[in-house]
Amino acid sequence: MAPQDKNTPPPLPEPLRVAVADSHTHLDMQDGTVDEALAKAASVGVTTVVQVGCDIKGSQWAAETAAAYESVHATVALHPNEAPRIVLGDPDGWSRQGAREPGGDAALDEALAEIDRLAALPQVRGVGETGLDHFRTGPDGIAAQERSFRAHIEIAKRHGKALVIHDREAHEDVLRILREEGAPERTVFHCYSGDAEMARTCAAAGYFMSFAGNVTFKNAQPLRDALAVAPPELVLVETDAPFLTPAPYRGRANAPYLIPVTLRAMADVKGMTEDALATAVAANTARAFGY
Repeated sequence: MAPQDKNTPPPLPEPLRVAVADSHTHLDMQDGTVDEALAKAASVGVTTVVQVGCDIKGSQWAAETAAAYESVHATVALHPNEAPRIVLGDPDGWSRQGAREPGGDAALDEALAEIDRLAALPQVRGVGETGLDHFRTGPDGIAAQERSFRAHIEIAKRHGKALVIHDREAHEDVLRILREEGAPERTVFHCYSGDAEMARTCAAAGYFMSFAGNVTFKNAQPLRDALAVAPPELVLVETDAPFLTPAPYRGRANAPYLIPVTLRAMADVKGMTEDALATAVAANTARAFGY
């Protein structure tokens, strides 16, 4: 049989018996309507989603969408790669979303003030995704990233919201800044990317670790090793859709309805039944985001 075209959506997986949440998704980057995405997800037992903001426009959309749908919770933030764009005046960055004059610390302060305003809204359950990305941002952007990350930590703590962390090739610096600033009571490592040793460090600090579809990839044994040692009470599941589609559908668009594929693979790694892991994940996500 010929392989399916990459533009063909993966089939619906067998429904979960215990409903869970997609702890990190980007509905605004996916094809179709919000109603369609939520209905498709609910049909397989994914009854709640956390819609994540990455810039001003996306964070405003997340807050508006969460206000309109009971099954959607929002997080708001400037993505780690967005902060340097704002400070350095990238014409493809925040300026196209309405900043008066792109570039400089004043522009970053203005953007952070809007994130602060949004974070106060009741339907906004988290501040993120924020953190550090040493993969896409070069040395000239590190200072802006770190300043933005520290500001997001302060906003999350002041509003009593979860902190959602993007950590790409920056493990030690992320952990260091969390120690220096004092992490919020509820901190989530989105798309967990560390090894087993880091998982033990996160567990000792009480940080949640959210695993995405890449835990199913053939070359992801270090991720599976980390999942194996992560305490069940600190594990979440996410899609990061439309990215990181789990095997065997890698390369095709991801969506919240594919959570069961990843969760079943995670249950195998942890030696737990599907229902036991789903029960834990559902409780953990509600605890992490306070809903």
